[in-house]
Amino acid sequence: MGYDAHPFAADRRLVLGGVEIEHERGLQGHSDADVLTHAVIDALLGAAALGDIGQHFPDDDPVYAGADSLELLRRAAALAADAGFDVANVDATVVLEQPRLAEHRDAMRANLAGALGIDVERVNVKATRGEGLGFVGRQEGAAALALVTLGD
Repeated sequence: MGYDAHPFAADRRLVLGGVEIEHERGLQGHSDADVLTHAVIDALLGAAALGDIGQHFPDDDPVYAGADSLELLRRAAALAADAGFDVANVDATVVLEQPRLAEHRDAMRANLAGALGIDVERVNVKATRGEGLGFVGRQEGAAALALVTLGD
């Protein structure tokens, strides 16, 4: 299981699942701050017992400043493959008050599947809102959760 959260920031683009989404604010982070892809990376690394995203792609390393998170996902998938694992399925949820994500869901699924080297039918992306509760509900940021199952 993976989880990630980032606060909103002005003058940043909003990237989720590798899709740039029109919004007045983006997410703050060292890389492109793609919470969805980061959660998938953490879930993948965890399922393969390979640590976490911070161990492999530290946020204090200038190499990863502005990094494309889909490329980091490709690298995490290669690490899992080197350890003898194949990605079987991905189920992920973005928690975000605004904007609505329904029209971007298929592109996110395709991007994640492409980075993982699996069929898009094995990747599910859902979205939900904070319903006014917590940092998501107050529109201070976004979060994502992901579950990755592996085969060998």
